[in-house]
Amino acid sequence: MAVIDLSKLPFPDNDLEKFLDSVCETHELDFAAYAGMNPVTQTVHGFVNYPQEWQTHYVNQNYVNRDPTLLLAKRSIAPVDWQRLRQEPSFDMVFSDAHDFGISDQGLTIPVRGPFGDIGLFSVTRKCSAHDWALLKAKILGDLQQAAVHLHDHVIQSEALSSVLGPPALSAREIEILQWTAAGKSQQDTADILSISHRTIEVHLRSAREKLGALTTAQAIGRAISRGLIYPA
Repeated sequence: MAVIDLSKLPFPDNDLEKFLDSVCETHELDFAAYAGMNPVTQTVHGFVNYPQEWQTHYVNQNYVNRDPTLLLAKRSIAPVDWQRLRQEPSFDMVFSDAHDFGISDQGLTIPVRGPFGDIGLFSVTRKCSAHDWALLKAKILGDLQQAAVHLHDHVIQSEALSSVLGPPALSAREIEILQWTAAGKSQQDTADILSISHRTIEVHLRSAREKLGALTTAQAIGRAISRGLIYPA
């Protein structure tokens, strides 16, 4: 897979690496990284705040095609603690090198599934004992999941990527139901307005969430608004 360094591309009014730095500073982490996988072009796009020497070594060793924190985590829906990856032969290969650059093998990768079949992987690491890591992870996991969704949404909405991937194909009924929901109507209210069953509303909302890669209806509404599919109330 080819790698595109997003830090070299223009993202208006936003410094991606500064965002990673702020996450690390706020949550007492050493480093953070974002990697997105484009299903259309089969490229990996991303940016990190790892030392430049490690970034260069990582690319030269073609670790993007061997790194289990990417290749295995992308198959998961839930956050993946790197402890789960230690049995993979490639884990020792990557992190024995990473240690030489001051990077710990204590970390976490949070996958985010987008509306176009795209996948974002937000990873963080911290050099500490397993006990301290477990305590820290429990404390900050919720915030990290929110940061992962925010980061992936921002990247995927950039002109460079959204123009390639295209908008999700929501049906007219799904858009209509999302619009009424965004206006504050309950599922029963929307069912009454559209003269359909409450069960039908649930089916269309579930389908819309899946197409938009959203975990909740509120997230689906936010993504639909940001893509111009519906309008804010």
